[in-house]
Amino acid sequence: MTTTTTQPSPTRGESTLTAPVAGKRADKVFKGVALAAGVLILVVLAAVSMFLLVQAWPLIGGDQTANSETISTFTGGKAHSFWGYVGPLLFGTVLVAALALVIAFFVSVGIALFISHYAPRRLAAVLSYIVDLLAAIPSVIYGLWGGLVLVPSIYPFWNWVAQYLGWIPLFAGPASNPPRTVATVALVLAIMILPIITSMARDIFQQTPKLLEEAALGLGATKWEMIKLAVLPFGKSGIVSASMLGLGRALGETMAVLMILSPGLKYSFKLLQASQNQTIAANIAAQYPEADSIGVSVLIGTGLVLFVLTFLVNLLARRITEKAGK
Repeated sequence: MTTTTTQPSPTRGESTLTAPVAGKRADKVFKGVALAAGVLILVVLAAVSMFLLVQAWPLIGGDQTANSETISTFTGGKAHSFWGYVGPLLFGTVLVAALALVIAFFVSVGIALFISHYAPRRLAAVLSYIVDLLAAIPSVIYGLWGGLVLVPSIYPFWNWVAQYLGWIPLFAGPASNPPRTVATVALVLAIMILPIITSMARDIFQQTPKLLEEAALGLGATKWEMIKLAVLPFGKSGIVSASMLGLGRALGETMAVLMILSPGLKYSFKLLQASQNQTIAANIAAQYPEADSIGVSVLIGTGLVLFVLTFLVNLLARRITEKAGK
């Protein structure tokens, strides 16, 4: 006598889980598109790196003695080697960008905290719109404002700083008039990167879990203590990322620096005196129109140095962000 067993028919939910044909196809398509996008980014990065390296290698890695006359001809005798030429430019780039970040960082965090935790809702919305609008203004507008408005009007302040704080090497006088100096350029760049840092920090602060804030307040903390114990630790990694993003823009800024700064090729910390420093990006923009084939190779070499510097800054920011998030 034989017995037949019947398999229970799958329910509607089971059939949906065991046969996601369309879903698997969509997953494969999305995975392929994401992989292609990631590979494309790497290909573009590698292509830019190889172009800069190939064009600059004869000057960077070649016979420095043979290249000395070439560099000297391009620089008018101011430098006789590539590293002697790019060194002061690299120093000026880092100096200007670091000063801009120092000026903008604390102001940006303060504005972000005011918008996210202190301002009334309507005022916070208006300030958020203004910050986002400032972040979208082209750098040439900041350069025009700095050159036509800030430079003529800020000399009395820099002169006062030189008179009363001149014993500090950074503020050694006399202050240049017009003040087309590193201090003025750093102030303009700080205003440029301030909306970027503020916007990102504001969004991070607003994502702080309300449970953490309410727990701190429930334990008797004041609003500032709640921000110090809950909001700032939560947004620490985001603040670092925002700061490095602003620093990256300051490192590569061209037009604002070109329109304001009186250039020089010195290792100088005298912020209030003109013709002391120059940045790599502004130097490329200033020299490229009149450069011959040799000069273009030299400028591409300085661009490679700036490319590596920006890459290292972003790599460092990534490491700091990972540690801050733990």
